[in-house]
Amino acid sequence: MDNTKKILNIAIENNGIITSAKVTELGIPRIYLSQLVKSGKLQKVDRGIYALPEAWEDEFYILQARYPAGIFSHESALFLLSFTDRTPSVITMTFPYGYHAQTLKGKIIIKKANREFYELGVEEILSPNGHTVRAYSIERTLCDILRGKNAIDIEQNLPAIKKYTNSSEKNIPLLLEYAEKLRVLNKLRKYLEVLL
Repeated sequence: MDNTKKILNIAIENNGIITSAKVTELGIPRIYLSQLVKSGKLQKVDRGIYALPEAWEDEFYILQARYPAGIFSHESALFLLSFTDRTPSVITMTFPYGYHAQTLKGKIIIKKANREFYELGVEEILSPNGHTVRAYSIERTLCDILRGKNAIDIEQNLPAIKKYTNSSEKNIPLLLEYAEKLRVLNKLRKYLEVLL
C-alpha cells in the first residue's frame, strides 16, 4: 500500500482526521500530506491537523491535537460529560502553570492549575464526534466550578450538581476528597446538605 493510501486509511479509521504527528510517527514523509491537500483528498484544518473533506469538524479534538497539554474543564467538561446540554460558547481548557498558552488567547478560556493538581481527575472521554479527548472527571469539574474569586455562577451550574447527586454513578467520597484537596470542601458541603 502506498503512503497516500495509508494516510487516507488512518484518517478514515480516526473519524476523518489525521495529524502530521501521526504521519511522522508512522515514518511517512509529510510531503504526502501536502500532496493530498493539493489533490483535494484532505483539507488542512489547523496547523498539523488534516481532515477528509466529508468529515465533520470536531473542535474539541482539533484543540486537543493542537494543544495536547490542555485538559477540557469547567463548562466544557460538563458538556463533554453530558452534565449539561448547553454547548459552551467558548471552550475552556486547563494548562499547568508555566505552560506558555499565549497563542490560545481569544480562541479559548485558559485556566491554570498547580502541577500538583493538574492531572487530578483526568479521564479520556469521547467528543461529540467520537474522538478521544482528555477532560476532567465530573467530581473534579464540580470542584473547579466552585473555586476561586471568579467561580462560575453556581446558579447556572446547579442543574449539573443536582444531576450528579441524583446519578447512580455518583462517588461522593471521591468528590469530597477532591474538594478537600482543591480547598472547596466548605462550599461543596453547603450544596450537598441541600441536595442529598
